[in-house]
Amino acid sequence: MSERFYLYDDIENTKTRFVSFMGENQRFDLAIIRSERYYGKQLVLDIQGNRFAIIGPDDLDEEGYLEHAFRLSEDEAEELKDFLTEII
Repeated sequence: MSERFYLYDDIENTKTRFVSFMGENQRFDLAIIRSERYYGKQLVLDIQGNRFAIIGPDDLDEEGYLEHAFRLSEDEAEELKDFLTEII
């Protein structure tokens, strides 16, 4: 068996926030992970939808980003964007 070649193998302390809220169109169950790894961006996990994205303020301004990353309708993405804008 050959040796495993690691690109990196780091352990880092993170801060995770679990939040669930009901929007007009759907329920959101999220885990938001803060880390130094992603240059100030946060790892946002949609627990129910099995989707995740690395998100910073610039990503929230990008048209269609949340719709694509989380497979949301425009209205659903707007609700998520409103919440994430408050915390990111």
